[in-house]
Amino acid sequence: MFPLGTVLFPHGLLPLHVFEPRYQALTRYCLDSDRQLGIVLIERGSEVGGGDVRVPLGTRAHIVEAMALGDGRWYLVLVGGDRIRVARWLPEDPFPRAEIEVVEELHGGDTARRGVVEGLLRRALAFKAELGEAAAPATADLDPDLDVATWQAATMAPVGPADAQRLLEAPSTDERQRLLEAMLHDEVAVLAHRVGGG
Repeated sequence: MFPLGTVLFPHGLLPLHVFEPRYQALTRYCLDSDRQLGIVLIERGSEVGGGDVRVPLGTRAHIVEAMALGDGRWYLVLVGGDRIRVARWLPEDPFPRAEIEVVEELHGGDTARRGVVEGLLRRALAFKAELGEAAAPATADLDPDLDVATWQAATMAPVGPADAQRLLEAPSTDERQRLLEAMLHDEVAVLAHRVGGG
């Protein structure tokens, strides 16, 4: 398990610089086995040194790229898979471990709402670019599959970790779309105000 200050969504990509010794050990273990690990959001505390409070629902990740940096550190690229729930945390020596269960995904959403969400997402990303802030390209194509596209939109949406966690925890694509629509509507309003000099 790799607790972080960020959320990884299914189908999302996450670059990761691994420098803490216990996570260097975790990386070596994962690369020698199935290249999988769990990502959970740290609710309170720090990514470094332990003693953090973690949310129980996260994402199973697969290491798709691993580059050793020569001094024990690693650069990894992870891709998100199934959502997982921590059933029980295990002793953390030599690195964080947990017993997990896969969270069932409820499929099906609203194709009309998809268009609304995509439109809001593109406006938000265009505003971010106009402000000179880092963001995904507003012209990025989303997958034809509604479930996958909703996860991609969540990955690109300019929201903070707490809102990202709410999106991850949504029980269905439909509920995730509704949350995204509300979050992006608010974000577009704020960004438009900033672009207008407010």
